[in-house]
Amino acid sequence: MGRNSFSVRSLTPLSKACWIVGTNILETAELSDHALTITYKEQGGVERGFRFLKDPLFLASSVFVKKPERIMALSLIMVLCLLIYRLAEFRLRARLAEAAQTIPDQVQKPTARPTMRWVFQCFEGIELLHVRSVSGMQSLILRLQPMHRLVLVLLGPSYEKIYQSSG
Repeated sequence: MGRNSFSVRSLTPLSKACWIVGTNILETAELSDHALTITYKEQGGVERGFRFLKDPLFLASSVFVKKPERIMALSLIMVLCLLIYRLAEFRLRARLAEAAQTIPDQVQKPTARPTMRWVFQCFEGIELLHVRSVSGMQSLILRLQPMHRLVLVLLGPSYEKIYQSSG
């Protein structure tokens, strides 16, 4: 497929769909049509990640900063949080696929592509109880269910260690 001087590519895979994607990379050797399509489609994940800003639970409207350097610092922290969120989601989905496992979604149907938001909500209500006795201090993890344990195993030993009881 050719590229014109307007830096617009029209891709028609299997004649069932058509995209018009603008780019400033005109050389197909540098970025193939296929790679451009994949890159374009992957943007949705990042854009969906920023939906949390509009969520009333996020309380973004209650944050007020005036100085430009504080705005930039807060923006950087938010982008880093989104990066960690997306990496955790990617890792969990990849591990679920590798292990041919699923976890229940919001309507209790099995899914191999959960959102981290849903996983975080599933982990709400898990509590850490510290018990002091004559023999010493003991920490207990309360309400950890088999689904939580599966997620922790899939994410790796460092995550499992966080949720281990001591004593």
